[in-house]
Amino acid sequence: MSPTSFDPTRERRVPTRLGGERGALAEITATTLVAVVKPSCDGCHAFTHGDLGPLCDLPVLVVSAAEGDEWADAAREVLVAPEWVEASGVRGAPHYLLVDRSGLVLTEGVLFSPAQVAGEIAAHRR
Repeated sequence: MSPTSFDPTRERRVPTRLGGERGALAEITATTLVAVVKPSCDGCHAFTHGDLGPLCDLPVLVVSAAEGDEWADAAREVLVAPEWVEASGVRGAPHYLLVDRSGLVLTEGVLFSPAQVAGEIAAHRR
């Protein structure tokens, strides 16, 4: 049995510009997967350090509300942006949002693995 998300998507828009604590910026300009991670999270490791496999053709932003020492050697940048996490309405990490370029949340759920997320967002990819 594979883990899946079960909460319905809450209809809302999220900010499309993300500002990090160290001056880093990111902008959502196309349908993007936002992976909201936290330090010391086994399910988050694939998104910070691992191979995204079935998600490799999709823009992915990795965001956290808190710093994590383990991100110094991460395969992709982790943008520490607590204000964005709060403004996006994410209630806790690990979580994912599939967001279109206007900031509309197309779908969301708990983040367990790239394969699980790819399966859950498949109907919303364009």
